[in-house]
Amino acid sequence: MRALERILEAKGIELVPEDPAGESREDSPGDLAWHRRARAEYAVKRWRTATPPRFRDATATRPEVVAWAKRALVDSSSAGALLLTGPTGTGKTHEAFGALHRVAAGGPNRFVMIAVNSADMYGSLRPSQVTGSAENELRRLSEVQYLLIDDLGTARISEWTEEITYRLINYRYNHCLPTIITSNLPARDDNGPDLTDFVGARVASRLAEMVTTLVPMVGADRRRRRNAA
Repeated sequence: MRALERILEAKGIELVPEDPAGESREDSPGDLAWHRRARAEYAVKRWRTATPPRFRDATATRPEVVAWAKRALVDSSSAGALLLTGPTGTGKTHEAFGALHRVAAGGPNRFVMIAVNSADMYGSLRPSQVTGSAENELRRLSEVQYLLIDDLGTARISEWTEEITYRLINYRYNHCLPTIITSNLPARDDNGPDLTDFVGARVASRLAEMVTTLVPMVGADRRRRRNAA
């Protein structure tokens, strides 16, 4: 061994001493923590790319949202859907992006997300002169690992929107893909319009089975408070 060391030393090659504890160095690619940090850095970059600038400081603060993100990090297929409901300006979108930020920062083995406003989503799914483009977009939204649909329930109700929504939700339900939905409409309200009125009975039934975490958001409009200040 000493002879080998002398040969390597003559060639200017330095032997890395063995770790007496038998553990890899913390900054070495052989260390598990190093791999987790690398995955987290990559995932957070993907999160930032998919997140509008206004929400790039988003953090999940509600305990129910944090708990959902932790479940998704451990096993995304068992996370189910997260539904955030409440009036405009109560922080639903901020919490939604914050949930995905927390998942990304945890260093998952895989992280792919799409975030879309419901009005833009329906606009991109309407039939066009480009054959198959709407179906390709529906497939992209249906199959992505994490999907965030913001402001569901703001578009005009029609048989077409109900059918599209059902196909999207049904696919994600059947394939156990985590979905985050925000809506100004309550999940259920016997005295006024609710999310069931918008999505229809078939989609509502799927959502009832799919949603594992329902978070009603209450409070004053935070946007108005900021403007008043």
